[in-house]
This record gives sequence, C-alpha cells and structure tokens, in this order.
Amino acid sequence: MKKNSFKFKVLSFKFMEWAFLAFQFLTIIPIRMKIERDISEKDIAHSSMFFPLVGAFQGLILSLSCLVLNLFFSSSLTGGIIIFIYVLLNGGFHLDGLSDTCDALSVKSTGNEAHDRGQRLKVMGDSATGAIGATAICLAILLKYLLIKELFVAGRQFNPYFILFLMPVFSKWAMVLSMRLGKSARPDGLGNIFIQYGKTTNLVFSTIFTIFLSFLPYFLFLMITSQFVNTPPGSHVWALSLFCIVEMVILCVLCHFLIRWFTKKFGGLTGDNFGAIHEISEFIFLMIALLWR
Repeated sequence: MKKNSFKFKVLSFKFMEWAFLAFQFLTIIPIRMKIERDISEKDIAHSSMFFPLVGAFQGLILSLSCLVLNLFFSSSLTGGIIIFIYVLLNGGFHLDGLSDTCDALSVKSTGNEAHDRGQRLKVMGDSATGAIGATAICLAILLKYLLIKELFVAGRQFNPYFILFLMPVFSKWAMVLSMRLGKSARPDGLGNIFIQYGKTTNLVFSTIFTIFLSFLPYFLFLMITSQFVNTPPGSHVWALSLFCIVEMVILCVLCHFLIRWFTKKFGGLTGDNFGAIHEISEFIFLMIALLWR
C-alpha cells in the first residue's frame, strides 16, 4: 500500500513538473518550480499533454480582459487590444513559426526535391524574416482581429467570451495532435523532441483536458445564469457536445492536410510548422464558431 502511495506521489510530482514546463514553453510568464533533477527531453515532450491547460489560462485572461475592455471601449478597439495581449502572452512565439514556415514555402522549386527541401529548411532556420513571412504575420493578425470583432458584433448560439476562452485551448490541442501524427524533418530541435518522445498518452490526456475545459466553464456559466432566468444547466449540453465534436473533427482533417503538405515540402515537421498549425487552427476554430447556429 505504501509502495503504491509513493508511486502516486512521484507521478503527481512529475505531472506538476510537466505542467510547469508547458507554461514555461508556451508563455512568457516567469513561472518557476524548484526541480532537484535534470530535465530530460522526454519531460519536455510529456509537457505537451498540458498544452490545452496553458491555452485555458490564456483564454481566461483574454476573456476577462475583453469583458473589462468592452465596458469602456468599442468592439473595434477592444479587439485590437485583445490581439496585443495575446501576442504578448506568448511572445509572438506561434506567429514567428507561421512567418518562418511561409518564408520557407516561398522558396521556388527547381525540380530536385531533396535540394528544394534542404533550401526550405535552411530558409526556415534563418533568424531573418522575409517579405512573405512579414506579410503572413500582418494577414494573420488582421484576420484574427476581424474574426474576434465579428464574435461580438453578430449574435451566436454560444457566448462570445466563452468562444474566446476556448480558442487557445483547441489550437493547443491541434498542436499535440500534429506532434503525434507527424514525423520530424530535422534530427534536432524542439520539434524533433516533441515528435520523437511524444506518446499516444500525451494526446489522450490533452484530449481529456480539452473536453473537460470545454464543459466545465459552460456548466458554471449556465448554473449562474439559471439563477436569474429559467434555463436548466443541462438544456444546451447537446449543442456544446456537437460543437466540440465538429470542431475536433474539422481540426483533425486540417492537421492531417497540413502534416501531409509540410511533409511533402520539408520532409517532415519542425517547431515552426507547429506554430503555423497553431495559428491556422485558431482561424478555423473562430470561423466555425461564427458559422454555428
């Protein structure tokens, strides 16, 4: 009995370490945890299961900020500030990946696949941002701004603050899915670590976290509002369930397409590709939410 209790404590401590690593990797928030042992590459890979939890933290900050800002400013200005806060939270980490990926994709083909892949990977590894990459960043920010603004302009079935909360959760889950399904384009780098040591367990846990983080806030919201209006908390659960299923299925199809495309162009996936997948997943998530009736 004591042996099982000791194993549980050790596993719980490892889960805490992995969660802290996920926050350190995906945000600029100076979270520190005293760890007595060396962090291995497997520990870094296992932290991916907590990516949706980090997304929930970011989504909560965005939703609360938006709620306060809407009291004082227009939806247009609020949307712009929200984008700024979001970019600041992760240090533009994913936008940089999108930029580098687009720069690499702009390399013209010579007909020699091996040579072309090498050139694309070389461009992707360059710290300088090209014209295509800069354009991609501008278009990404503009499109996300318009999508977020539209959430609050047109009425939808789900509360816009709730959708804003879920946006980073589902995009982080899409990254974990891609890590499990893709292969590495390089023998080194963070992308290779997440792919090489990533396990199905990481995807399973991240999926559970994503589903849990989708339903818990929704139930709390309905329980609070039901105190003032005659709306049973369970009356719209089927709608949320269908919404989550549709979002996950479409994001699965999207990730499968992007993985095949990036593998064809680069011979596999890199860390920058994961950033691109994250950004594109957010666009698709918001578009589905806007089309939902």
